[in-house]
Amino acid sequence: MSNDILLEVKNVKKYFPVRKGLFLRKVADVKAVDGVSFKLQRGQTLGLVGESGCGKSTLGRTIIRLYDPTEGQIIFNGKDFSSFQGQELREQRKKIQMIFQDPFAALDPRMTVGQILMEPLKVHGLGNHAEQEKKAKDLLEVVGLKADQINRYPHEFSGGQRQRISIARTIMLQPDLIVAD
Repeated sequence: MSNDILLEVKNVKKYFPVRKGLFLRKVADVKAVDGVSFKLQRGQTLGLVGESGCGKSTLGRTIIRLYDPTEGQIIFNGKDFSSFQGQELREQRKKIQMIFQDPFAALDPRMTVGQILMEPLKVHGLGNHAEQEKKAKDLLEVVGLKADQINRYPHEFSGGQRQRISIARTIMLQPDLIVAD
């Protein structure tokens, strides 16, 4: 049944231009992702395996639209996610989130853990400050940290704890799809 398909990636390509010279004219393309296709059903887990530099992270970033695909289609929840722009893309991003490979780089060092966790709720206008803070504290507990650590900064945590904070931020909006880099 096609309604069981959460994500369909159709011949997705992501090329980055190589520019050279005074006027930075395009001389070639780096083919980071070249013709990837797959289907993912609801409740299913898919693992991509490959050597370092083969395009796994680029594909993940393209799927969530941090990068626009050079070619191909990304169908998410039956809609052409690759064609969304502006407010429509922002609305759909609530439903698709990514856990980044490097948690230290993914967490703003100027923000407390509470601010980091509450940011997705604020961006999407979900709940008041007290509700957002309660949800952030609850999620800290869910990922194995203590609620009273909410006012600490990322550098005050170990690498594993920072990864847990990244996971908490990712699940904050209860997305339909999580892309783990």
